[in-house]
Amino acid sequence: MIIYGVALLSACLLAGLYVGELLGQLLGVQANVGGVGIAMLLLVLASSMQRFKPLVTGASANGINFWSAMYIPIIVAMAASQNVVAAVDGGLLALLAGVAAVVVSFALVPVLSRFGPQSDPLPPLDSSSGTPGTPSKTGGGV
Repeated sequence: MIIYGVALLSACLLAGLYVGELLGQLLGVQANVGGVGIAMLLLVLASSMQRFKPLVTGASANGINFWSAMYIPIIVAMAASQNVVAAVDGGLLALLAGVAAVVVSFALVPVLSRFGPQSDPLPPLDSSSGTPGTPSKTGGGV
């Protein structure tokens, strides 16, 4: 059943968050240190163990697949909001470093796009119909 997959995921998350809090206290940091990452490692380990195989196969796998698809966008959004708050608190230099990283990333797009095999160009886009290679309604060709 799907609920068992979600239950295994929840148990791994709770255990990972607890270990992350303990690790933070041991390091003297007032934060959770890697709790979600530890939770994902626990889930990978649990899903490969023979004891938990019935929970990660069949319909139970749907619960895990659903939350794993939701995991990346949620974590990226959480990390991005924390980075913005830290940058604003860090002052002007931190904001300039963030802006510079974005500008350099955009500038590297054309450079990185030259790597890899060259392919044939796409056919021209017809302006009246909006589809590539179709004759226009006025009878003109492409």
